[in-house]
Amino acid sequence: MEIRYRRLPDREQRFRQAVLEDAGDRVVTFLPSAEVSRPVTVDGLVVLEPGSPVVWTTYRGLWHDVGRFHRADGTFTGTYANVLTPVEMHGAVWATTDLCLDVWLGADGAVRVLDEDELAEALRRGWTDESTAARARAEAERLVDAARQGAWPPPHVAEWTLERARAALSAAGSETEASALTPDPRPADALAFDQPTQAPDARS
Repeated sequence: MEIRYRRLPDREQRFRQAVLEDAGDRVVTFLPSAEVSRPVTVDGLVVLEPGSPVVWTTYRGLWHDVGRFHRADGTFTGTYANVLTPVEMHGAVWATTDLCLDVWLGADGAVRVLDEDELAEALRRGWTDESTAARARAEAERLVDAARQGAWPPPHVAEWTLERARAALSAAGSETEASALTPDPRPADALAFDQPTQAPDARS
């Protein structure tokens, strides 16, 4: 499938990934090898790097998606959520707008919201409105609260381990479907933590 990913104010990027499962309310896709230009870190720890595999879960009707991040050697590093407009799925072509905020839940259990400054700037510049910004903040807060209670990510996300994703991709013989249309699957600047971030609270 191809996802058309809009970044405020008007930059669009297109990516292609292999569909592993359509469960009705959600679709699982796989990126076998991220082509980020440099390692992505959180608090000095590498969470994504060139060659890293990512398993994505995208929901119908929800204001976020979820990625299971790994290092290039397959070591699981944590769970990442983009806060975005509900993805419009028209066959093999999807579209969404990134709403700046991201939620990171590390393998160590620390959870944090990222890029609150970017949402504030988007609001200040008129790239989004108060209502949309409030909806984005509410979604991020909901995920953080659920993570602290042990209710997020949901079990179906963890069930799609890297091993399972690779096996499913191999069985489908669709490795070529996951090739990126652009150099970066979801470029470093779209991943919120190209540089170490300060955590706003306990999980940040």
